[in-house]
Amino acid sequence: MSNSPMTPRRITRQIFIGGVPVGGNAPITVQSMTKTDTRDLEATAKQIYDYAAAGCEIVRVSVPTPDAAKVFPEICARSPIPVVADIHFDYKLALAVADGGAACLRINPGNIGGQDRVKAVVDKAGSKGIPIRIGVNGGSLESELLDKFNGHATPEAMAESAMRHVELLERENFHNIKISLKASDVIRTVQAYRILAKQVDYPFHLGITEAGTVWGATIRSSVGLGILLAEGIGDTIRVSLTGAGEEECRVGHELLRSLCLRQGGFRLISCPGCGRLQVDLHNLATEIEKELQTINADGYTFAVMGCAVNGPGEAREADLGVAGGNGEGLLFRRGQLLRKVKEADIAAEFLQEAQNLVNS
Repeated sequence: MSNSPMTPRRITRQIFIGGVPVGGNAPITVQSMTKTDTRDLEATAKQIYDYAAAGCEIVRVSVPTPDAAKVFPEICARSPIPVVADIHFDYKLALAVADGGAACLRINPGNIGGQDRVKAVVDKAGSKGIPIRIGVNGGSLESELLDKFNGHATPEAMAESAMRHVELLERENFHNIKISLKASDVIRTVQAYRILAKQVDYPFHLGITEAGTVWGATIRSSVGLGILLAEGIGDTIRVSLTGAGEEECRVGHELLRSLCLRQGGFRLISCPGCGRLQVDLHNLATEIEKELQTINADGYTFAVMGCAVNGPGEAREADLGVAGGNGEGLLFRRGQLLRKVKEADIAAEFLQEAQNLVNS
């Protein structure tokens, strides 16, 4: 069985967000965006550290006002990962954050004014080697494009909007570009990226925007991004959740690992439960998964199984596994039975064996 996506990766030019390569043959990166008031330096810096600990590799920070721009250099100085400045309408803010340490500018060239302002931003970004991310959103397309496409942000309208912005930058001989085409539904987003992939070789940032709360957004993002990634489209991703940014990062990494596009992290196998269940599997698996995140278990597979039908087999195949029984569990390490433990002790003994495994 192949461990590669169904379609070879789309060939794109490579750019650098700070020291992180995006596009070309670089690993697909996971991004998130801060949800604090950017003017609150301490809260924003802490959130970025929390994101980085959860696997975030590039972080975006909104800079909507001059006061936010004043704090931005210190945010960049404190951040352990490259910071993308999110700018709308005011080109002077883009100039300020470019001088303040931005690793990338997220702008739409068409909404910052005339070509003279586009040139000012491009000249500044070019002199500092800063890429520009064109971010097209289905909820904020140009009015003339909406008129052209009967009032709807169709995939074709989104792709045309992106090309308009690209042309404004290319007119200034600027090609250090990344593009995103996000809608709040899966089908429009997928179709828009497919259309644009045939027109440019710039790297793509993938996402389903305004996807919803954690449960629904995780599903929609996994479906939409999974389709595109399996087709070889995408160079960096964000899973947008109305919830904690740390969860966005964890979901993003798990999505990439499930398609064999990234290594690292651990894999937890657990059964859904049925009438044969004789242990508290839900709480057991949840506790073990949470605590495994505190140890360096990258690359290991763990199994938490609930009964004697599939349990022993899956537990034996894992690096470390437990098969539950009647108020007890059998611990296995790489196919070898270690011992039988009481249900009340399963989590503690499992986690101790996991630590032993990692340390061995």
